[in-house]
Amino acid sequence: MIAMLTMSTFCSWAGSIFVSVNGDDANDGTMTHPVKTVHQALRIAREWRRLAGNGDANATANIAGGIDIKVEAGRYDMNEPLLIRPEDSGSDASWTRIIGDGEVVFYGDEPARHTIVYPKDGMERMIAFDKKTRTITIPKKAVESILNQSYRTPDRQLEMVVHQRWAIAILRVKDIRTEGNHAIVSFMEPESRLEFEHPWPQPVIGGEKGNSSFLLRWTERREGIETLMTIQGHENEPVRCFTIQHISFENTCWNRPQRYGHVTLQGGFPILDAYQLPQAGLPWDKDLENQAWVERPVAAVRVNWAENIKVFDCKFQHLGATALDFGIGIRNCEIYRNLFSDIGGTAILAGSFAESPREVHRPYTDLAGLCCGLSIISNNINTATVEDWGCVGIGCGYVKNVDISHNIVENVNYSGICVGWGWTDKDTGMAANKITNNTVKDFALQLYDAGGIYTLSNQPTSEITDNIITGLGKAPYATNDRGFYIYLDAKTDGYTIDRNECDEEKFGDNHPGPNIVWGVNGPDRPKIGVFEITE
Repeated sequence: MIAMLTMSTFCSWAGSIFVSVNGDDANDGTMTHPVKTVHQALRIAREWRRLAGNGDANATANIAGGIDIKVEAGRYDMNEPLLIRPEDSGSDASWTRIIGDGEVVFYGDEPARHTIVYPKDGMERMIAFDKKTRTITIPKKAVESILNQSYRTPDRQLEMVVHQRWAIAILRVKDIRTEGNHAIVSFMEPESRLEFEHPWPQPVIGGEKGNSSFLLRWTERREGIETLMTIQGHENEPVRCFTIQHISFENTCWNRPQRYGHVTLQGGFPILDAYQLPQAGLPWDKDLENQAWVERPVAAVRVNWAENIKVFDCKFQHLGATALDFGIGIRNCEIYRNLFSDIGGTAILAGSFAESPREVHRPYTDLAGLCCGLSIISNNINTATVEDWGCVGIGCGYVKNVDISHNIVENVNYSGICVGWGWTDKDTGMAANKITNNTVKDFALQLYDAGGIYTLSNQPTSEITDNIITGLGKAPYATNDRGFYIYLDAKTDGYTIDRNECDEEKFGDNHPGPNIVWGVNGPDRPKIGVFEITE
């Protein structure tokens, strides 16, 4: 898929800084005397731009036409994230580019390992979920092999993974007591409070398809690098005109579950605080019954307050949480022709999700404009949501004028492509979002209340067109049948939905608005051919 440069393309000319695993950061960064780290190469580039701004003729010549940081093939162990600041910005006439030559790997730490205790294969239905005592009751046979052990040691901890329709919870076990054929499990804080106080999602006892499910596992207690690169500007001075090309980002950890457990609202967003209102209803939603404050998941590559940033022909592999995150302050950026595989959380995340200190269910009007003009095009996402089943392939929150097209998303446990946030019919600024010519297949493999393409809230002049959506999963532990090829969840409005090819006409909606335009969708839609990404 990724056409790599060869060393023959690397010659010594003004504007090039060379990096080699065999280099030395005391060197000057020429081809014959490369530096050892990209950190040092950025310092040299930053100094060139500073001196050019002061009128230095040599520095001005060095930055004319842009600065290429050319990284020789090899593995670069990242003991700390590579931080790209406003001072590293290029300009319209002089971009800064980090370009890999051959197989260049930015390598973190391998994710923690799990050992399943029970059941050995899959999950099993729980018996009871008690909000008053904050306990979960399961069969005694599930814990017989571990009774009287320490459930948390310096090397490992016992966790219960709980199935909650559109999310999972990871709860650190505090204590287990037995009564007859039952085992009653209690949990550590803060996850115990969050799991039992917040009403949605929670395990379902009874209902359409029986009780929610669980598994028990030992998880290695080992913290490691979670982020490999951060592009971070600020509101008054974004990072501009910067390219990341031909780099593989591999192996990062996800430390949150072993520190705090992991209880989420939706889409992998951890809850910081949450509770159920004593009486439903707020001025903007008479039926609202819950309050929640969330934080953003960690990411291997994170971008904020940035304009004209391009990430293309890169690989993201074996990552513990989110792979690539374009958060807030994003304008006219491109995520193009990248490969994502074995991603613990969401492959591509974008836009604000009203993270704390905001409460997520309010209709905000200032957030969508903070992620505008983002293009997510021709990426191949194969196997994401490995650790947190409630994450997605491509997830966009409050966004505007986002183009999601010609991507392949396959093998995800929840939804494939998701756009929107807020659960509101109010004007939020979200608009003109395009989900076109994508292929989504083999989705909703473990969780339901899902869609191959999934939307939330009012998004005028948006469209879902010419997509191929196949392979709606059976979600074997789901407690309802709410899995859809296209799902217009809570108060979606403003979309034109046409010419989407699906296995069957299984579409869902949840109080949609009056401005939805449905065309011809489903198996009767003329075949448009499976989209493929080629070299």
